[in-house]
Amino acid sequence: MTETTPATSPATNPATSPADETAAGTGSKYARWFRVVAIAEAVSWTGLLIGMLFKYVLSDNELGVKVFGPIHGTIFIAYVITVAVVRKPLRWTWLTTLVALAASIPPLFTWFFELWAQRTGRLR
Repeated sequence: MTETTPATSPATNPATSPADETAAGTGSKYARWFRVVAIAEAVSWTGLLIGMLFKYVLSDNELGVKVFGPIHGTIFIAYVITVAVVRKPLRWTWLTTLVALAASIPPLFTWFFELWAQRTGRLR
């Protein structure tokens, strides 16, 4: 007769801690908030770039810039504040923090920074 072992879960396995769950990919609330703001900043940049394309290249229509300009500006400020708030809980070095802030300047780099930070374990 073969003995079976019951399936273990974080609740029944004392060797598993909340830190292990974070490392497994669920992430902290700070990491989740950073991801949301970083991706929103990249999306708003994209909207603004499309608006600028219509305004300056395809037509004389300023609607896209009028809509996405203030949206992007607000999310940009939110991104900078978010970086300042999450750097300590996420244990970012000053170099990582400066790279995160620099990523807010070129279009879509906040998204690239978020991908890099996730891959290198800086969003745990």
